[in-house]
Amino acid sequence: MSISRREAIKTLGISPLLVSSLSSIPNNVKASEDIKAKIIIIGAGAGGLMVLAKLLSYIKNPNITVIAPNETHIYQPGQVFVAAKEMEYNELFFKNSDYLNKDGVKWIKEEVVSFEPDKNKVKTESGKEVDYDYMIVATGLVYRYDKIKGLSKKDIGSNGIASVYLNDPKEGSALGAKYMANWFDDLKEFSKKKKPTVVYTNPDTPIKCGGAPQKMLYLSADYLKKENLSANYIFATGLKKLFHLDNVDKKLKEVQKQYDTITTKYSHFLREIDVKNKKAKFVHAYETKVYDEDFDEYIITSKSDEVIIDYDFIHIVPPMEAPKQLIDSGLCGKSLFLEVDKETLQHKKYKNIFGIGDVCGIPMGKTGGSARHHAPIVAKNIISIIKGKKPKEKFDGYTVCPIKTEYGKILMAEFNYKGAKPTIPFLSIDQPRQFWWFFDLYLLEPMYKHLMLKGYM
Repeated sequence: MSISRREAIKTLGISPLLVSSLSSIPNNVKASEDIKAKIIIIGAGAGGLMVLAKLLSYIKNPNITVIAPNETHIYQPGQVFVAAKEMEYNELFFKNSDYLNKDGVKWIKEEVVSFEPDKNKVKTESGKEVDYDYMIVATGLVYRYDKIKGLSKKDIGSNGIASVYLNDPKEGSALGAKYMANWFDDLKEFSKKKKPTVVYTNPDTPIKCGGAPQKMLYLSADYLKKENLSANYIFATGLKKLFHLDNVDKKLKEVQKQYDTITTKYSHFLREIDVKNKKAKFVHAYETKVYDEDFDEYIITSKSDEVIIDYDFIHIVPPMEAPKQLIDSGLCGKSLFLEVDKETLQHKKYKNIFGIGDVCGIPMGKTGGSARHHAPIVAKNIISIIKGKKPKEKFDGYTVCPIKTEYGKILMAEFNYKGAKPTIPFLSIDQPRQFWWFFDLYLLEPMYKHLMLKGYM
């Protein structure tokens, strides 16, 4: 790191003592709701802790049970920075006890193995049955590396394979970030002898932090560029555009021209990998016009081809979905995500169940910034229905995607269901800026730790 986080905070004129002292502010100073209900929260990631903090700030005498096995909280926004050698690995981890050991909160350090929404109860791995009046599902997503034929988690970190996403909250590790940092160095050393082919994938499922596949592309390309090295870069994405907003899509295409050879292959889904021989098999899905002689017209038909790409290095983003036990419970729709209303975040069938964070099957909102917006909405809507009222708070789809276009610059794409929604109105969302790099690298972590997870933002 060029400067420490403490030095960066000082540069902005903010006292490090003030930032660290935020953790001592009591989190129930605004509690005024006197309601009686047993609430359980499944999961203690960003969404689970944020909604817990909000509930504690609203309810006078809470009766809340959090069921989560992980004593360690992973600061997932930092995984990309660790990969890029801008943060230290040990900076990714906090103690969940700092957020869960609160009055009115019971913490069951186990994993939920089954959901029984018709009986208002869940079962943990030890066989314990926990009933509830209201449930908040904050499980996050599962990385399905196993859906890529020929790949196992053990392959990540060797043979030119990396995946910055790889982590395990239960064991308190984020090895994908560490492996990725080594991958950067291996790529650099290889490039000194021969121009490599480097493949970056993006699956055909919704994913958390949708910009991460491109972040790794641009940062690794810039890492080589700074050493006057280059590679043949292939970005194979399941999407039809680099970004769904036209102005951001246009800018990212310009960003790609900063680097030697980036070839983007749209609608390409990784299905199989030959680890030993370094071959990646993709399905290329597309539509084509076919002439129908009977009706004397052209019709649109869907087709797919297999495409095999030889590579020297590959960054894999796996398909993602809700945990199996949640899918098996019937709480997920065909999309394999929790079936909630996109505005109220209330389950479409079971009205005493809400979702928060990545697990929600909504059009947008699989970022930590989205979870921060989810938390007060879920907490207030639960209080409303406990009082016999309809949920009135609505999520507008706010999502923030800090795309690292190079070392020192971030394109901060903030948007909602309707389009662009910048936090700072006069800063357009389609321009990479040094300011956002400084903010994301040096200020977001203390804000996340001391403000967001404690319910102050």
